[in-house]
Amino acid sequence: MQTILAFVLVFGIIVIVHEFGHFYFAKKSGILVREFAIGMGPKLFQTHRNETTYTIRMLPIGGYVLMAGYEDEEDIRLGMPALLVLDENEKVSEIDLSKQSMYTKGIPIDVLEYDFNEQLYIKGNMTDNTEKTVTYPVNADAILIKEDGTKLQIAPANRQFPNAPLFNRILTNFGGPLNNFILAIVAFILMAFMQGGIPSTEPVIGRIEENTPAAQSQLETGDRVLSIEDEEVSSFTEMVEIVGQHPNEDLTFEMETPENNRYTEVIKPEARTVNEIEVGRIGVEVSMKTSFLDKLAFGFTETWSTIKMVSQSIVMLFTGQFSVDDLGGPVAIFELTGQVTKTSGFIGIVNFIGFLSINLGLMNLLPIPALDGGKLLLNIIEGIRGKKISEEKEAMINLIGMVLLLILMLVVTWNDIQRFFFN
Repeated sequence: MQTILAFVLVFGIIVIVHEFGHFYFAKKSGILVREFAIGMGPKLFQTHRNETTYTIRMLPIGGYVLMAGYEDEEDIRLGMPALLVLDENEKVSEIDLSKQSMYTKGIPIDVLEYDFNEQLYIKGNMTDNTEKTVTYPVNADAILIKEDGTKLQIAPANRQFPNAPLFNRILTNFGGPLNNFILAIVAFILMAFMQGGIPSTEPVIGRIEENTPAAQSQLETGDRVLSIEDEEVSSFTEMVEIVGQHPNEDLTFEMETPENNRYTEVIKPEARTVNEIEVGRIGVEVSMKTSFLDKLAFGFTETWSTIKMVSQSIVMLFTGQFSVDDLGGPVAIFELTGQVTKTSGFIGIVNFIGFLSINLGLMNLLPIPALDGGKLLLNIIEGIRGKKISEEKEAMINLIGMVLLLILMLVVTWNDIQRFFFN
């Protein structure tokens, strides 16, 4: 149960933050957002507020923000009956095409023509025995009730995503990955505060463990290692490597105190077996940077380091140096979440959120149509050409992208099946 709750927390936060990036910039650009969905498949929960339907769906494999202009907006056929509801300004606020319209007060017509994109009007013959032809202006936020009873707010051209200015479309497409990187920064900063600081890279002695070679020497917390056996030491990791290579051997440490006093100490690292290999150990921990600014800076430096690491892995994947068998989907994430929860607790979960968020952000920036990166590539091409790519070409490009994405999803799903049933 603990793993399930942790998985829901990790998945929910990362997807919500990603989709909120698209949602936020779409709203700021005046684009009508029809649905904000977490998950895929059948709806488990939904609520409607401020033009948008918010849904939680069954399958934890992502989410989406559905914007106006990406689907058929209306299902009105010329000649079909409709009931018009007017507001106090004699503008149409509701067009009812459902069978229930006969029980609602309004103006019954047979639709002759309409325009919900630019001129915003509807024209038809009245069906109340007058056979009078009428034309009414339509509100920009009028509600269309389809034949099956589904309600849909109309979207004039200026509220559809494809008609938004290029810069606004770029911001909307980039908003998801951008939010992932921001989430990672926040997660790593939170982790730094939760653990009381961040590990220093400098060769400075932190906590000294009891009953170890270091505890039996003159070493004190805060002392800096200048050299070992006349070999200059520039980082804590370098010190650990040198010590590890000399178990049960006397090593001469040249040290410097915080007061800039130097001294020499001979220490014999104790031998420990790690992965069937004997290594030396003196029993000191890395020092911690605990200032407020250091903790804030860690969020940015750790995010950048993780971006570089994940980017290298992606390059290795496409150059054949990284096996597709190592790719994982929801099942792999679920397993990793369980491992992190058991071994590192809540701090580990926060760190995992930062790492996964960067993964999602970078993967979405791949220039594959149907991903955010593919959409951004089309935006850039449009900016260079000075005109939009034709709808036919864009549809073909997106189809190719969807096929590639489907293949990738099949590979990931197969890997997950193997992990779940055969590993």
